[in-house]
Amino acid sequence: MSKNYAELSVALHAKFQGKMEIKSVTPIETLDDLSTIYTPGVAEPCKVIAEDKERSFDLTWRGRTVAVISDGSAVLGLGNIGPEAAMPVMEGKCLLFKEFGNVDAFPICLDTQDVDEIVETVVRIAPSFGGINLEDISAPRCFEIEAKLKERLNIPIFHDDQHGTAIVVVAAMKNALKVVGKKIEDVRIVISGAGAAGIAIAKLIMRAGGKNIVMTDSKGVIGSHRDNLNDAKQEVLSQSTLDETGDIHSAMTNADIFIGVSKAGIIERADIQKMNTDAIVFAMANPTPEIFPDEAKAGGARIVATGRSDFANQVNNVVAFPGLFAGLFAIQARTITPEIFMVVADAIAESIEHPSEENIIPSPLDKSVAENVKNAVIKYIK
Repeated sequence: MSKNYAELSVALHAKFQGKMEIKSVTPIETLDDLSTIYTPGVAEPCKVIAEDKERSFDLTWRGRTVAVISDGSAVLGLGNIGPEAAMPVMEGKCLLFKEFGNVDAFPICLDTQDVDEIVETVVRIAPSFGGINLEDISAPRCFEIEAKLKERLNIPIFHDDQHGTAIVVVAAMKNALKVVGKKIEDVRIVISGAGAAGIAIAKLIMRAGGKNIVMTDSKGVIGSHRDNLNDAKQEVLSQSTLDETGDIHSAMTNADIFIGVSKAGIIERADIQKMNTDAIVFAMANPTPEIFPDEAKAGGARIVATGRSDFANQVNNVVAFPGLFAGLFAIQARTITPEIFMVVADAIAESIEHPSEENIIPSPLDKSVAENVKNAVIKYIK
């Protein structure tokens, strides 16, 4: 982030004391208004819900509101900065839900990083919401939290850092492969970073037909030679056709696609030169990517994407989660499946009619994408 944006952001947050407020959807101008929205009239919807809890989805905000929940343990590239410091990001996420999907969202930052305490807290507040969006929770705890919540709640549970990122990456990859004329089942894919995003990306790529995946973390290539791999890394390794040794630099040899969800500057021009022709590079570390687009292009990459808005092909989750929840809420869906992730990825990819080297993913400001995603989700579930 440039110094100018940093200063502007602090000034904006100070001016408005954050970025959100709650507004009424009904007027209170007369005593009749007051008696209808509050006592005595409000007793009737209370009684209706008491008889049938499902009516809470259409008689309260529950059916259109998602809780955005974080423990502040993995916020952007800032790391474990705690719940108070995470709130500006959660507020921002809520604004994106509203602006792009017309989905109401409420930010909640928890003062605990204990898995069971987080799960219990979310379960207790769940009657107030129609869906849960987990945000900026570090791996591998995030996998366990998501799994436990899915077992205990009958509303959609979504971890955007995992599944949102994976959806958008797969959508962009589908279009990039169209441009270069390669098939996903044939290409060699290197993923740098085996946290929440990297693991989810690998799983969704395999669901889309990818087989030849090499993952790397801070200790090098993830292979059977490694001891003490967590369950998530072991699962990806067991499903890939590749089991190698080495580091990120050796893994790049003959790669067709590089996906970075790790740290700044981890690869260089020489690594790109080891890749096959028509190489695809997704360098998504923020704010500084694993390699800058000009260096990647100089090394021979044909298509480059980043997580930044000042370069072509920004991989931004905002093209996924607002439309996804808008679709789920429209039909009061109670769960999210990996099949739905693929439906969303396809809808995003198909929003680009003619993919090109500089245009493989829709603009994050294109609000028609959320509508496309919403309609695709509704069509699939119905």
